[in-house]
Amino acid sequence: MDPQSTGALDSFGEEEKPGGGGPVAVERISLLRVPLDIVPQEQLPNIIIDLLSSKNGGNIVLLSLWDLLRARGSNEYRSYVLNASLVIPISKSLAGGARFLTGKTPIRYMPFDFVVSVLTILEKREFSVYLLGSKQRILKKAEKNVRQTFPQLRIVGRYAGGFKRQEEATLLQAIRKAAPSLLLVGKGVRGEERWIARSNAQLNRGFRLWCSDLFDVFAERKKRPSRAVFDRGMEWIGYCFQNPILFFRVFPYFYYKILLIVNRLFVKG
Repeated sequence: MDPQSTGALDSFGEEEKPGGGGPVAVERISLLRVPLDIVPQEQLPNIIIDLLSSKNGGNIVLLSLWDLLRARGSNEYRSYVLNASLVIPISKSLAGGARFLTGKTPIRYMPFDFVVSVLTILEKREFSVYLLGSKQRILKKAEKNVRQTFPQLRIVGRYAGGFKRQEEATLLQAIRKAAPSLLLVGKGVRGEERWIARSNAQLNRGFRLWCSDLFDVFAERKKRPSRAVFDRGMEWIGYCFQNPILFFRVFPYFYYKILLIVNRLFVKG
């Protein structure tokens, strides 16, 4: 992948500040009982390196509005979000809702740009990544493009999604032995984010991050939304045209707005 084809290195790689200066505290706020982290772009390099250096690692969650509503229930996904090392909002509605209820505005990231930013941070220190998910031919193309874009980043393994249950123990052992700084997981993995949550105890202490269409974008099979569309919070329209059933998510959106108003009027603290 030619660096120009990502469009993300221009907006993140050049802005990265050198590490150092001691640990950076991440401010975590609560929106409708779901955590959100305030992570300024200029602090992201230190935050990532601090977490890796402390051997905490953990899960990074890219949280959409739909994900927030899922995480409000008492379920496995809620535990996954509550225990995450970083919860990064990707929906404009979440940033606006947090400002409405708390007076604080978390930084919203475009998912692909966030991943590129993290890979840039890891590459500068020659850290490693393991790629898991998608179909074999897509994953192979994605790996090739990642190698070209991040030549100093060590890719220590890849495994296509759709693996059988009897293969899972072998896969987990391979990931533990590779000990990647970051395990990137995309669609094709049974259970999606829940697979990460269920496998936590059997993985190494690096980061784990789920991003559904990531490998399709790296393999240049799908286009990510433009920056202008994303900044206006309109990226969901394109997804709806790809999958019309997503238009029904307008009803959860209105439910979310009602929750914000009710919490503003009646819920203290």
